[in-house]
Amino acid sequence: MPTTRPVTTWSMAQTSPQDLRPSRVPDSSSGIRIERAAVPSPEFSRFLYTAVGGDISWTDRLPWSYARWQEHLARPGVETWVAYEHGTPAGYVELDPQDEGVVEIVYFGLLPAFQGRGIGGHLLSCGTARAWDLAERWPGREATRRVWLHTCSKDGPHALGNYERRGFRVFETRTEEEPDVPAPGPWPGA
Repeated sequence: MPTTRPVTTWSMAQTSPQDLRPSRVPDSSSGIRIERAAVPSPEFSRFLYTAVGGDISWTDRLPWSYARWQEHLARPGVETWVAYEHGTPAGYVELDPQDEGVVEIVYFGLLPAFQGRGIGGHLLSCGTARAWDLAERWPGREATRRVWLHTCSKDGPHALGNYERRGFRVFETRTEEEPDVPAPGPWPGA
């Protein structure tokens, strides 16, 4: 019988663009820039997913085929925004518009080497601001009325605090036993 561990999940939301409390913008000498990955690329998206989530047990998309990645990324309104430091990918945020003016921040995080340096606050601020403006880019979509996400106790130690500092509020907390599976790392044995 596999072992389990308690995992707490916090569902969080903003209900107005005025809820967003942006972080400081890194100065230009930092080499930090945020850019939309405008060409849907299953290879690049899977790289970001495994590089950011490998150490914290993101496993739900690991079995996805190339075609499944392509289908997901081609959906209208799905956007991936990438933080770079001097040209090197540092992290990403994935936005997924849903019905009735709701946008979910489906994935957000930094590669381990870039954590704890203030990049995450800036990336989350940019991604959240973009979620509030998403309807402008996709005509026919209802204006954003709510931006939400969830984070859990498996995420990095700064995750919950970063979301709270950006103005997200907890609307649901739950703790469940989950299988204690080893984190896959960005590649086997990493």
